[in-house]
Amino acid sequence: MDSEDEKPRVKDYMTRDVATVSPDDTVEAVARRIADSDDTHSGFPVCDGRHVEGFISARDLLLAEDHDPIFKVMTQDLLVAHPDMKLNDAGRVILRSGIQRLPVVDDAGNLVGIISNADVIRSQIERATPGKVDKLQRTLETIHGIEAREDRREVPLEKLTPTQSRVYADELEGRRYELERGLAEPLVVIDNDGEFLLADGHHRVKAADSLGIEEMDAYVIVIDERVELGMAETARKENLDSIDDIEEVEYAHHPLVETTKRLQDEEA
Repeated sequence: MDSEDEKPRVKDYMTRDVATVSPDDTVEAVARRIADSDDTHSGFPVCDGRHVEGFISARDLLLAEDHDPIFKVMTQDLLVAHPDMKLNDAGRVILRSGIQRLPVVDDAGNLVGIISNADVIRSQIERATPGKVDKLQRTLETIHGIEAREDRREVPLEKLTPTQSRVYADELEGRRYELERGLAEPLVVIDNDGEFLLADGHHRVKAADSLGIEEMDAYVIVIDERVELGMAETARKENLDSIDDIEEVEYAHHPLVETTKRLQDEEA
C-alpha cells in the first residue's frame, strides 16, 4: 500500500556515529573494549580510515592470541547494506543471517552508519498505519461510489481471505519476533458485507498462525453492501481461501546487499 518513495530507507534509521577498530589493533585491546562496553557492543566494524575491511566479534577473539592483530582474526566476508536500501529488506537480511548489526557503506565502501535489529523493530512500530487505512478507504469510496467506515477490533484469522499468494520465509522470522514481544502493528482488513479480505498483513497472519494465535487486532474498513473488489477477484483466481493457501518462499539477497569481500575484489 505504500509507494516506493514512501517506504523507509536504511539511512532514515541507521546510527551514524559508529565505533570502529583498526586492522592493526590487537586482540587484547579490542577484547578490553568489548568487555568495557556494558553489552553495548558485541563487536565492531574494522576500518582502514573510513573503508570497511571486516568485522570483529567476541566470538572471533575466543581462540586468538592477545598480541594478534585484528586483521588476522576478523571476518572479511561481511554482509553490508547501502543507505538507500529499503529498511524492510535490511531487516530480512539481519533476521535471516542471525546477526544483530549490519554495517552501512556508501558506493565507495566507506562506512556511513550501522543498522541494528532494534532499529528495524522501531521502524515497524512507527509506521503510520492509520494513514494507510484512511487512504485505502478513500480510494475504495472513490472507485466504487460507496460509503465506508473504519472500525478497530479483533478479527478471527480463520475468517480471513488472503489477497496475496506468497510470503517470504526470512520476513516471517521478523514478524514472529514482533508478535512474541507484542510489537506487531494491526492488520488492515476489508469487511465487504461479511467477506473479510486481508488487505495488509499477510506476513503477520502467517506468522501468527504458526504461533497458534487465533485472533489479531485489525483496522477494519466496513462496507455494508457488498461490491465487486479487484482484490477479491484476485483471491478467487489464485484459489486463496485461507491462510493455509499462502505460499512461504525463500528470499534472495537484495541487490544493494553486498559483502566486503566482493567490494574489495572489485577494487583490486
